[in-house]
Amino acid sequence: MSEKVLFVDDDPNLLAACERNFRRRFQVETAAGGEAGLQRIAERGPFAVVVSDRQMPQMDGIQFLSLVRERAPDTVRLMLTGNADLEGAIKVVNEGNIFRFLTKPCSLEVLGKAVEDALQQYQLVTAEKELLNKTLSGSIKLLTDILSLVEPQSFGRAQTLRDIIASVTKKIKAENEWEIPLAVMLAPIGNVTIPPELLIRSRAGVTLSKVEEQIVAQLPETAARLLANIPRLEGVARIVRYQHKNYDGTGMPLDSVKGDALPFGSRLLKILADLAQLNAGDRSRLQSLNEMQTRLGWYDPALLAAVREYYGVAVAARDAERASISIAIRDLAPGMVLRSDVETKDGTLILCSGHHITPMTLEKIKNFDLVSGIKEPLFVEGPESAC
Repeated sequence: MSEKVLFVDDDPNLLAACERNFRRRFQVETAAGGEAGLQRIAERGPFAVVVSDRQMPQMDGIQFLSLVRERAPDTVRLMLTGNADLEGAIKVVNEGNIFRFLTKPCSLEVLGKAVEDALQQYQLVTAEKELLNKTLSGSIKLLTDILSLVEPQSFGRAQTLRDIIASVTKKIKAENEWEIPLAVMLAPIGNVTIPPELLIRSRAGVTLSKVEEQIVAQLPETAARLLANIPRLEGVARIVRYQHKNYDGTGMPLDSVKGDALPFGSRLLKILADLAQLNAGDRSRLQSLNEMQTRLGWYDPALLAAVREYYGVAVAARDAERASISIAIRDLAPGMVLRSDVETKDGTLILCSGHHITPMTLEKIKNFDLVSGIKEPLFVEGPESAC
């Protein structure tokens, strides 16, 4: 059995007995007390099961197993105690989230069976978690691949914005940081629900009717509803829902959420998306940030200052982009980053600059090349240019 079991007790004789009697059934390790147990988990973990005594000096079993739950939430926790009072048992279960509570003296047979049951519980939990993670990862990959095919312009912009956010969040830490780039990549999913010509006119700045304006304004809400159907993406859906809302609560959606109650990812996404939009013209990044500071109530002031500092320190001194190199279609490979749009010879847009080539999008390019022909050469990201 590959999973490890840790016995924690201040009695060296008990630890020796556990190691002697269970080493042929389990991968056994021991620790003399709570502090030593935490150190062993940090250095030798993960452990599938931790068995702890209740009464230990300096750190008792309740404190120890509560910390184990925080630091290794998948580990299944058991407690041995000579104090079988009901109040103590309830406290142990509530504060330590104990899988099983055993009283001393406990026979080796009962203890061994409890450890086996705990190992089965660990295997069940980790197997379900692995399945969910793989299912979630596969679902996200499928969604982004489909978006890259049906909505290349929005997807290309999203990829560029995702790369910027990845750089910024290395300096500006956030809870559930993984949700923000996912929200960026999946936000355009709402675009597939409206007529393509309406999306084109909206991007071009053409005046829309009241009905059309309402449809476009509802796109984040539409995307959020679609994403909320996927398990574990509730936080991503919330970021998408509030991506256009101003810090003072104005804007869409029309509700009372404002200020720091807005998701951190939404506040950051609004700043960086607006910055990217302003930079699409002839403005410098500094000019764009200066203009954004005049938009009172639009942005989280502290976050806007942090973004400004990030660009001032990390980018202004070396604002060089990667060089572009020309390449033939036959030399394209997954992982390359486009630095030019991919268009057919009749001018149909296939993929936008900034797109990260995947096996699916590479297949799309080759198929269009066979049927309609693709304009060459293409340009992809090359080595970093000199400072």
